[in-house]
Amino acid sequence: MHTLLTLIIAIVSLAWGWEALVAGAPTGGAAPWVLRQEALYLSGLLSISLLSVAMLLATRPAWLETPLGGMDRVYRTHKWAGILAGGFAALHWLIEASSELLKAIVGRQGRPAKENYSGFLEVLRDLAEDFGEWAIYVLLAMLAITLWKRFPYRPWRLLHRVMPVLYLMLAVHALLLAPWAYWSRPVGVLLAALIVGGVYGSVLSLGGRIGRSRQVPGEVIDVAHTAPDVLAVRCRLAEGWRGHRPGQFVFVSFDQGEGRHPFTIASADCGKREVSFQIKAIGDYTRTLAKRLTAGQPVQVEGPYGRFDLAHRQRGAQQIWIAGGIGVTPFLAWLEALQKRPGDAPSADLHYCSRDRDTDPFVSKLAALCERLPAIRLRIHGAMQGHRLSAEQLAAEHDRSRPVEVWFCGPQGLADGLHAGLRDAWHGKLRFHQEAFAMR
Repeated sequence: MHTLLTLIIAIVSLAWGWEALVAGAPTGGAAPWVLRQEALYLSGLLSISLLSVAMLLATRPAWLETPLGGMDRVYRTHKWAGILAGGFAALHWLIEASSELLKAIVGRQGRPAKENYSGFLEVLRDLAEDFGEWAIYVLLAMLAITLWKRFPYRPWRLLHRVMPVLYLMLAVHALLLAPWAYWSRPVGVLLAALIVGGVYGSVLSLGGRIGRSRQVPGEVIDVAHTAPDVLAVRCRLAEGWRGHRPGQFVFVSFDQGEGRHPFTIASADCGKREVSFQIKAIGDYTRTLAKRLTAGQPVQVEGPYGRFDLAHRQRGAQQIWIAGGIGVTPFLAWLEALQKRPGDAPSADLHYCSRDRDTDPFVSKLAALCERLPAIRLRIHGAMQGHRLSAEQLAAEHDRSRPVEVWFCGPQGLADGLHAGLRDAWHGKLRFHQEAFAMR
């Protein structure tokens, strides 16, 4: 994620730098005014470029899963591209507003001359200027709401639907207000390519066509309570379902008005076009599912996505699998898939971190699945029983001279603590896989 966004910022900055310092540096202007103008161009370029990337990534391009490490990383990159774009948009707005301050300090003399336009083009540029101003205000409000985690998800999602429209307004702003000379130089070619990608993503979003080629209808065939706050849902999908690998997730819609939500598939692919989910009531949407879901109800599934796949494990590395709470779901799929070929199971330590091991319904299920897989050693850590997993414990139980690979799915706080401790213990010989999917 960080590598891609850093690369985009670097490429855009280099293109701007070549334009400003080599190809078309303004002459005859006072240094403060020239500096302001070029800072205005750079901040605008970075904002529209990153927003273009965010809009393209919103289409869920499956071909990017391999280079970025899974659709969860694609979405995380989408999120941070949007946040950075909002930050550069705020900077762009502040630089634009700085003209009055510069007039007061250095005066109007030395201000670079504006490009002259007339007729319909001048009208369009005035309109584009207004588009940009209105869109930036809304974009900054969206940025604040996104960073404010307490803001309810449902209204945030509804507000998020206006992003394609905001993007198109900002694209018009960028296309019409960028210096005319840009379009015959590398910076213009780069900007045009990015805007084409952003417009493509916006049109797909507005037309409701994101993920359309990977959507399959089906029906709910069973609903049961695994625990008071966990709902087990089994679905049968129609012809066209391409199957899944254990550990992958899908976007599921039980209600067209609600939209699609990501759920990890908690079952192996048995060739019957059936998928199962273990859904914990942790948000406004999931808390109401138990009252609304019934057998026979239609369902729409999009996917599968994800690279949390045992097939991608590092050969020769010590395997540590860690599940926390409902994060056990991908491991249930792994273990179920290995039942047919126990000899293929790698030597691994599976640690399940539970609030209360005596009442947790997944403890017995894990024990039953691991019973036929002697290569996998199950360890249960019950918080109420005083058994908490720590990086120190893992480091003491494994050979720190050999590489180790950790597959983690669970609470972010637990992940952060374990990752930091294990990184210090293994000094560069650690691979830490974590599904980092979040809708906002």
